[in-house]
Amino acid sequence: MAKQAVLLLAHGTPETIDQIPEYLRNVVSGRPLPQAVIEEIQHRYSLIGHSPLTEITMEQARLLEAELAASGQPVHVYVGMRNWRPYIPDVVRQMRADGVEEAAVICMAPQNSRTSVGLYRRAVEAEAGGLRIDFTPAWAHHPLLAQAFAERLRPALSVLSAEVGGPVPVLFTAHSVPCRTVQTPAASEGQPRLWPGSGVDPYAEEAKRTAAMVAALVPEIQRWWFAFQSQGASGGPWIGPSVESTLDSIAAEGVKTLVLQPIGFLCDHVEILFDVDHLFREYAAGLGVRLERPESLNDSGTLAKAVADLARQGLARLKG
Repeated sequence: MAKQAVLLLAHGTPETIDQIPEYLRNVVSGRPLPQAVIEEIQHRYSLIGHSPLTEITMEQARLLEAELAASGQPVHVYVGMRNWRPYIPDVVRQMRADGVEEAAVICMAPQNSRTSVGLYRRAVEAEAGGLRIDFTPAWAHHPLLAQAFAERLRPALSVLSAEVGGPVPVLFTAHSVPCRTVQTPAASEGQPRLWPGSGVDPYAEEAKRTAAMVAALVPEIQRWWFAFQSQGASGGPWIGPSVESTLDSIAAEGVKTLVLQPIGFLCDHVEILFDVDHLFREYAAGLGVRLERPESLNDSGTLAKAVADLARQGLARLKG
């Protein structure tokens, strides 16, 4: 019987502020970045102290391994990062050295984009050699993923609703991507399409679908919105609407208290600890809106069950 394993893929994050220039070069595939952009990212990391993305992903791998063992399928779970250590190619080579012959590969970014999740997949396949892999391309619609987010959202809504004496609306977010990355060649040659539909990259629709699934599980939500956050500094337009423009509209409707839940992120890192907890909270306060967010999924047992289900399906396909 072939030796099997699971490989989780994530974005990666530097350990120190001094490593940020090298890290950013990996993120943008070596393209030059203005010094002002690098210094701004360093400033953001300095405010949060440290991005825990790598440590949390390692803990998620341990929880997944325990979940699989408890269900009678003990396999080792590896973790590879696209933009920092442990790099995906190094981890795949280690898997081969360990004698792994088949691996279920899952990207810890549930909403699939050809240019984000697609880059992770190519990094694995480039080093796979004789290693047989089953790559889960997307899992934005997995019911346990929505359940995990709902479990984090309900307590935050309950506390705030009690404080304000009424229902509190919700703003769901996912990371924005450049418009060029979600357009078909035909679309990018003509007019830009900020909201991709049929026949183009699925990312935007998958993100909104995840939000709708979470909202459906939390009947206390009477009103909710969706926006894309953390638009980058690279040239060209990024998909929207942005969080800032959406907050403008929400404030104009008289909303005074709001919960923001990022449903495109599975753990705390700079886009949550700085962008949400500092940038968006301060922006909302300037509009007279109190903005709070639920706890991130991080060590969620329900998330571990969702990923375990994906892993078991992938390992079964390899056996078939």
